[in-house]
Formats: sequence, C-alpha cells, structure tokens
Amino acid sequence: MELTLIVLLVIALALFFDFTNGFHDTANAMATPIATGALKPKTAVLLAAILNLVGAFLSTEVAKTISGGLINEGDGGVLITPEMIFAGLIGAIVWNLVTWLYGLPSSSSHALFGGLIGAAIVGAGFSAVNGGVFLSKILIPMVAAPLTAGIVAFVATKIAYSITRRHDGKKDGRGRFRYAQIVSSSLIALAHGTNDAQKTMGVITLTLVAWASMAQGQTLPGWAEVGEGGGPPFWVILTCALAIALGTYSGGWRIIRTLGAGLTQVKPAQGFAAETSTAATILASSHLGFALSTTQVASGSVIGSGLGRRGSSVRWRTVGRIGLGWLFTLPAAGIVGAAAAVIAHLGTVGVIIDAVLGFGFILFIFWRSRRNRVDASNAIAVPDVAESGYAVRIRRGKVRPVPTETGTVPPLTPVAQSAVRSDKAAREAEEARLAAERARQEAEEAERRAAEKAEKEARRAAKRAREDRSRKAAEKGRGGS
Repeated sequence: MELTLIVLLVIALALFFDFTNGFHDTANAMATPIATGALKPKTAVLLAAILNLVGAFLSTEVAKTISGGLINEGDGGVLITPEMIFAGLIGAIVWNLVTWLYGLPSSSSHALFGGLIGAAIVGAGFSAVNGGVFLSKILIPMVAAPLTAGIVAFVATKIAYSITRRHDGKKDGRGRFRYAQIVSSSLIALAHGTNDAQKTMGVITLTLVAWASMAQGQTLPGWAEVGEGGGPPFWVILTCALAIALGTYSGGWRIIRTLGAGLTQVKPAQGFAAETSTAATILASSHLGFALSTTQVASGSVIGSGLGRRGSSVRWRTVGRIGLGWLFTLPAAGIVGAAAAVIAHLGTVGVIIDAVLGFGFILFIFWRSRRNRVDASNAIAVPDVAESGYAVRIRRGKVRPVPTETGTVPPLTPVAQSAVRSDKAAREAEEARLAAERARQEAEEAERRAAEKAEKEARRAAKRAREDRSRKAAEKGRGGS
C-alpha cells in the first residue's frame, strides 16, 4: 500500500510538471503572433491549448525515448524506483518555476532530463544513464536544433522579404502575413503537443515500469495496457494531454514577453518565417524520437528571423541571458534532483519531506511573482503590437507612426526611437547638402553677374574712349583749318 501511494504521488507530481511545461512553453507558439497583432492574447492561448491537447495523441515516439531509452532499467540495468523519479520531477519543476519567474525561455525538456539523471545517479550510479541515448537524442539535438531552426528562419525571412520587396518602406505593406501566422503558430502548438506532452507520458510510464518490477504481482489500473517498447497506456496519454493543455491556457505571459518583444522587433512576415521554421524542426524531431527543447527551437528561430530582416536588431544581451539559462538547465535541475533523491532515500519520511519542501517552494515562487505581475494585458504593450505595422526600414524606408483607435499616436519603443533618430539624422544631412548646393549655385550666380557687370563696364569705357578720341580728332581738324 505504501508503494502504491508513492506511485500515485509521482503521477500527481508528473502531471503538475506537465502543467508547468504548458505555461512555460506557450510562448513558443504564440509570442510572435501576439506581438504582431495576428491573434489577441487570450485567443492565442486558447487556440494553443486546444492544439496541444490534440497533438498529444498524434505520436508516442518521444515517450518511448524516455520510458525505454534514457534510463537503463530492467534486465542488465538498474532498478529505477518511484522515489528516484519523484526526486527528478522536483528538480525539473524547481528549475521551470525559477526560469519562468525571470522570464527566461529555458527548456522544460532538459530540466526534466537533468532532474531524472541527477536522481538516477544518486540512486544507482552513473550506469543508470544510457550514454548513447543521452548523446544522440538529447545532447546533440540540444545543440543542433536551435542552430538548424535559426538558419532555416534566417533563409525563410530573406526569401519572404525578397519576394515582397515592392512593400519596402510602406506601412503595414506585409500585413497579410498576419493571416499566415495564425496557421504557422497553430502548427507549432500542434507540434508542441506531439513532443512535450509525451515527456510526461514517458515519465509516468517509467514509473509504472519501476512499480511493476517492485510490486510482486500487484497491478495498477492501466498497467496491462502498456504495450511492447514501453508505449504509454491510454489513460496516461489522456491525463498528460489535459494537463499540458490547461498549463498552456494559463498563459506563461512572462516568457511571452521575452520571446515576443525582448529578442527583436517582430514583423508579420518575419514572424511567419520564424514560426514555420520552428514547426518544421519540432515535427521532424518528434518523428525521429528526438526529445529536443521546443523553447530552444523557437528562440533560435526568432533570432534567425531577426538577423534575416535588414533594418532589424537583435538584443544580444537578452540572447546571452537565455544562453546561460540553456547552459545551466541540465546541471542545475540535476543538482536539485540529486539533493531531493538523497532525502527521498530516507523512505516514506524522505518523500514527505521532499513533497513539503517542493510545495513550499512552489508557493514562494507564485507569491514572489505577484510583486511584478505579468498577464495578458501587459505581456506585450499595445504600442509594441501597433509598431509591428510600421514600415520596414529597407533602403530609404522610413518609420511612420500608426494612429490608434482613439486617434493618438502610441509612443515608440527604443528600437523605433533609434530608427526615428536615424531618419532624422539622414534628413538633416540631406538638408545640409541641399543648403550647400544652393550656396554654391548662389555663389556661381553672383560671380557670373559680377563678370557680366565688369564686361559691360569695360565695353562702356572702351566706347567712351573711342568717342573721346573721335571728338579730339574733330576738334584738332577744325583748329587746323
């Protein structure tokens, strides 16, 4: 009975992690369409939640990677206990909440892997981790996926702006891409469900596998449904799909702010290119069973699209902060998971201590977040959304203000202010050039007039001289006669 209670605790904690995964990763699909005004904030998260729910039923390859690949359990391996999995989940949840509090789009996937690996190493040594699976399906995709998505987004952005060059310098000239963004962002949400919801399915299935090896003939509801290869039972798929959908609907507005406005100023065509690249990368990895980070893919795509649009700028300081978050995710979650595993090894008392400490930390994080509340109303400021309609500054395109519904002009963000200053400096330089040209022309005109006047004076003087000579000659002739 005691073992069954621990298993139920693990399942409940896994579903809570799935919930945090949902609100932590909502930004992956919906930050850019919210930033460009393609979707209203609440409409965007509702659409993402529905598609996450649907996507969770489309594939189980990633779930099998976790439940039957990353941890060496069973014959020839180690005995993975529910206590280890419980500790690993605590490590993942703690890191998810910390990065959410600071608006860092870190990887929920790698937090989960780090927590499980740290707990497994404490419980069974380094032999508990399948190094080949870790390298080929986690570590390599962790490096390759954002780079691949960034390159694809860079090329896609270049192509999008090349084939729509006639709209350069025109306000909202590429606004129709907003409609395409609805489709591309929906595809990301669907892909997110096929990838991230499965990670929790894999954890619960791994728990059931561990429980079966220890239960001595007892059964849990749904255990008999686990198929060959470690596939999750239907009730696991259903509960995980619901948990991630609820988490997605809750928003994750802090990270939406970072991805939608913190990395670069997003235009509709640019957002469409980033979203398409993200969806393609996630769907390909899900098909191959790669448990990559959808957050890293989305971030890489946004950065790549920012580099691909001339006239845009990437905020590299924010990129550096996100990169550090990526770097520390696996080890940080692993350390917390290992510490929780040490406590959990005390038995039922240790699990209770872990649960109390984890619950207290969750309450603290949510209390702390209330001091700087971010929600649908302020995740991305209205002026920033309106600004996505400003003309793209390619060649001689200029930033033009967009009147709001109240007839006022929204204030500009630092990026747009910089663009306006640049335009002003260009205008002043042009005015100075024109003034110098006018001065040169006036000087040439004055010189020409002076020359003409001098020539006329010379002709008059010559005429007077001739008249004087003629008069003197006449006078001399009269005197001689």
